[in-house]
Amino acid sequence: MYRFPRPPFGGLPFLFQHGSSFRPPLGPDSDRPSSPPGRPPSFTPQQSPTVMAVDPGSIRRCRFRFTYLWLKNRREFWAYLTFVGRRSVAGYRWIGFRWVYFGTDLKNIESFICY
Repeated sequence: MYRFPRPPFGGLPFLFQHGSSFRPPLGPDSDRPSSPPGRPPSFTPQQSPTVMAVDPGSIRRCRFRFTYLWLKNRREFWAYLTFVGRRSVAGYRWIGFRWVYFGTDLKNIESFICY
C-alpha cells in the first residue's frame, strides 16, 4: 500500500494553529463571502456564566457572522467562521489589525457568541 509522504512543516494543522494567509478552495457555498466583510465589532462581549456544550449544531448558526470565541486555554478573540464540521471549525481570526486563517477543534472552545 502506498503512503503519501508527510509535509516537512507538519501539514495543514500547522497552518491552522499558527495562522497564515492560506485560503481554502471554494466549496459548495461559493456564493458566500470567503473572507470577512470588514473589521469585527469594536467591543468585547461579556462571557455568559451559563456555558453549555459546544457542538456543531449550536455553533453552525455562527457561520459567516462575527463570532467571539473563548477557548479553554484562556485565549479569546473575534472570529469569522467559514466552516463548521463535526469536530472542528475554521475561518478567520482577528489579530488586532488584520484577519488570519485559523482552525480549532470544538473541544477547545469553552463558549462563544455570534452577532
